[in-house]
This record gives sequence, structure tokens and C-alpha cells, in this order.
Amino acid sequence: MITIVAGAMLIRLPVSQTSSHVLSLTDALFLSTSAVCVTGLTPVDISVVLSPAGQGILLFLIQIGGLGVMTYTSIIFLLWRDYVPFNSREAVSQSLLGGSFSLKAFLCQVLGLVFGIEAVCALLLHRINPTFFSPFSAVFHAVSAFCNAGFCLSSDSLMAFRNDIAVNSVITGAVFLGGIGFGVLREMLGMLSGGKLGAPVRRLSRFSRLVLKTSIFLIVTGSSLVFCIEFFRVGNEKALGTGLDLAITAFFQSVSARTAGFNTVDVLSLSEASLLVYMILMFIGGGPGSCAGGIRVVTFRVLAGYMAAQFRGDRQIVLEQRGVPEENISRALTLFFLYSSTIVLTTFLLTVTENGILHRTGDHGIPLLRVLFEVVSSLGTVGLSANLTPELSNEGKIIITINMFAGRVGLLSLLMAIQSLQPKKPYLTAEGQLPIG
Repeated sequence: MITIVAGAMLIRLPVSQTSSHVLSLTDALFLSTSAVCVTGLTPVDISVVLSPAGQGILLFLIQIGGLGVMTYTSIIFLLWRDYVPFNSREAVSQSLLGGSFSLKAFLCQVLGLVFGIEAVCALLLHRINPTFFSPFSAVFHAVSAFCNAGFCLSSDSLMAFRNDIAVNSVITGAVFLGGIGFGVLREMLGMLSGGKLGAPVRRLSRFSRLVLKTSIFLIVTGSSLVFCIEFFRVGNEKALGTGLDLAITAFFQSVSARTAGFNTVDVLSLSEASLLVYMILMFIGGGPGSCAGGIRVVTFRVLAGYMAAQFRGDRQIVLEQRGVPEENISRALTLFFLYSSTIVLTTFLLTVTENGILHRTGDHGIPLLRVLFEVVSSLGTVGLSANLTPELSNEGKIIITINMFAGRVGLLSLLMAIQSLQPKKPYLTAEGQLPIG
């Protein structure tokens, strides 16, 4: 929250804005939240409203949000006192890796991976198209892609590169690597280097295999569904392309919809069926301990395994040859319920604020699907929009801002913070059966 407020104040400085535009406090807060929460939704055209200094501040906020608050806090402790408190080490361990490790070595490896991948991506983008991807633009888009932010220094995102295989490959590669998590990246680096760099492993862990297999499955399934839907739909050939062009578009948008928020086509040109597919991908999101949002792929696998076990009548969920503890199942079901409830509540609030009900203006209603798409995108910190963000009222922007914050901090984290304030009951009440279903 402190970072968001500080970012909003910096973005509102005269030096951060062009002479012909003045950013309101609500828009500055929205933009800062979107950057720190690596979402990518923006109520203004940042290529027009923000000056080079403002774009640099936005880039810094995106980098902070991508690496994560706990990572930066630990770095500050190391630089300040050459020591990280036990609770910070445990927090980073549980959030990013799920095991014990040397935090100092881990942070050095994470910084090396992040800046290394971003540097390679920036060099490739500049080499491919030095006109659009100037040195600053290349760095900005590389950081935005790896951090899964989706901000672009163009009013139409990456629509100019819809059929550019090279640009699509670099952006999707950076998005994918940023969305699988630092723990998985360390293990991949360890395997490629024979254990000399990254994690000292020669085989991917169960967690990494789950993340990679599920991520690839979601991308392939999403791409195939959208390609088939749009291939058989009549009248979209000019907007989305045909054949190979459509396949490139479907693949790029499926990768982007899970985590990033870049778009190479106008989202409104997609069919409602395709938008529903993308909403499912946004809801699931990326890997734990990554720059991505959503309920995360491991939660999705646990939920899918839970449903499969119910159909088979199994007493245990088995993923990658290991059973899943009851605590994991309970947390997954709780997270699914929290996300679903938040989406329903936020959608309801936006239908009140954006359809003239709140101010009794009698405005024409915004289609429910556009509102729902915006809500899922903001909570999943994705950043795709059906062109609704600039149209939002101040109340609507505040609602989406809260949504982005909750999605990045994590609904389970917020729930545990509330639970910590409640007194623990020293007893259990006698149970009684209820008819279910």
C-alpha cells in the first residue's frame, strides 16, 4: 500500500506528465496500483499522458511489483544489516519455494534470472524492430512482459505486431517464464547448468513438473479452443486473420490471457465464446511464487484432482505420484470460493455504478460480459480489457483498484490477516448431519 501511494504521488508530479494532460488523483492511484500489482489496466493512454520521466517511474513500479514486496524487503534487510529476520525468510520460503533454502543465495539467483531474462528480451526486441523498440521502449516492454504487467507504450498495445512471429515469440517467451515462478526457473537453470547455477538439482521437482505441465496444457487447450471458435465464425477474417495468422493470434492471446494482458487484436473483435475461454484462463492464472495472479495452476490441479477423485470414489488425490494433504485441499476450495464470491460481488457493484443506477442518470447499460471480463481480468492481475477501463466512473475505478490490490496480495493472505485478529475458540460444537445436494 505504501508503494502504491508513493507511486501515485510520483506519477502526479508535473515532470511525470506531458504539458497537455493532467492526471487526476483517482487515475494516478489506479495507474500506480495497476503497475505495482502488475496488472496492466490503465484508464489513460500512457504513451500520450505520461512523459519519459513518468514512463520511467511506471517502469520502476512494474519491476518492484514483478519481483514482489517480500523479495525487495529481504534485499533491503541484506543491504542494510546483512541479515534477514527469521519471519521474512520463512515468508519468502513459503511464498516462493515451499522449502528451506539460503535466502541470500536465492535472492542473488532471482535477481540474476530476472535481469538476465529481461536484458535478453530487450536486446532481441531492439534487434527485431529498432524503430518501435528503441532502447528505452525495448527495456520497458521486456520488463512489462516478464513481470506479466502488460503495459505497452502504444495506444493499441501490440496490435501492430499481430503477424510478427519474432515479436510474438519474444513476448510470449518472457511472459511464460515470468508466469511459472522463481522456484521453477531456478530448477530449470540448475538442470541446464548441471547444478552449477540456480538450484542444485538434476531433475525437476514434483512442484515444478506440476506447474510446467499444467501451464503448457492450459496454453495448448486455450489456443486450440479459440482457434476452432474463430475459424468457424464468419465475418472476423479481417480483424483476426485466417490460417497461420489466426493460429498466431490464438496462441499469443492464450499465453497473455493467463497472466500478462498484452493484446495483438481488439478484444471486442473476439466472440463471446472466446472471451469466456480467456476468462477461465485469467481465473486460473500462473504458477505460485511468480509474477502472475489468479488462483494459480497448482490450485487448479488440486481442484481438478478433487473432482476426479469424487467421480471415481477415491479417498485420496494423487498428483505426480504423491498424495495431496487435506490441508492443501481445504485451502484450494477456500481460495476458489473466495475468488468466485469476489467476482460476483465486484460484478454486482460495477453494474450499479456503471449503469446509471448510483447517480440516477439513466445511462445505457454496459453489457454484462464486458463488466465480468473487466472484473476477472483485474482480480487475476491480467490487464486485458474489453475497452471498458477508460469508460469507468470514479467509483468503478476505485472498485477495480481494490480488486487489483486484492488479487496481487492474495485473497488467502487477506483472509489469514483477518483470522489473526479473531480469538481462537477452545472447543468444538457437536456435529449433526445435513442433507446436501
